[in-house]
Amino acid sequence: MTNGWEESAAAWIAEMGETGDWSRRHVLDAPMLARARAGAFRDALDVGCGEGRFSRMLQAAGLRSVGVDPSARMIASARARDPAGDYRIGAAEALGFPDGAFDLVVSYLTLIDIAGLDSAVAEMARVLKPGGALLVANLNSFFTAGPPEGWSRNAADEPTFCIDRYLEERVEWISWAGLRVQNWHRPLSRYMSAFLAAGLRLEHFDEPRPEGADPKKTAHYERVPLFVVMEWRKP
Repeated sequence: MTNGWEESAAAWIAEMGETGDWSRRHVLDAPMLARARAGAFRDALDVGCGEGRFSRMLQAAGLRSVGVDPSARMIASARARDPAGDYRIGAAEALGFPDGAFDLVVSYLTLIDIAGLDSAVAEMARVLKPGGALLVANLNSFFTAGPPEGWSRNAADEPTFCIDRYLEERVEWISWAGLRVQNWHRPLSRYMSAFLAAGLRLEHFDEPRPEGADPKKTAHYERVPLFVVMEWRKP
């Protein structure tokens, strides 16, 4: 059984377009690019690059970027959109690069898709140069403890969000916009332990708020913690 991403690639590519979805445009792109620019990095590895949108953004910011994704359809789309770019089929759990090859590794909403979390984090740390950074955007663990039944309506017909089985690591099938893929729920401590076990040091942690978005949608978004942005350094 696959995790659904190869089968959902066409729907994902259509959903992202060139500008990404609402969360990327209004919540994550700005803080992720700000951290990438602030570090004076030169060589970046975008793990789980999908159709290559953020890899192209890194290049536009002046970084040499390599994108890796296990989906052949995603990589084909990335190459078609950026023929001069470097995009390779590969898994996060077994990165085909030598030790210390990059001074920045990016995991932009990919850890929730990866079954082998410990292997993936260890590999990302391995290919980092000493002093390099692992820049992570991930779904907040409080949010992933809710779907697919997280949002419901209470007795007063008001929307409410409920989390359950927070400490239980598990995988769920999630469907939206023609996609059907597996997402992993893990408590935040599970992620933190994996980064610490890989010898990384936390340098930045944020739960970013929307910027430049419709006020009504922003108010709804801010009711539930949805994303975290972290930067981990390799000593």
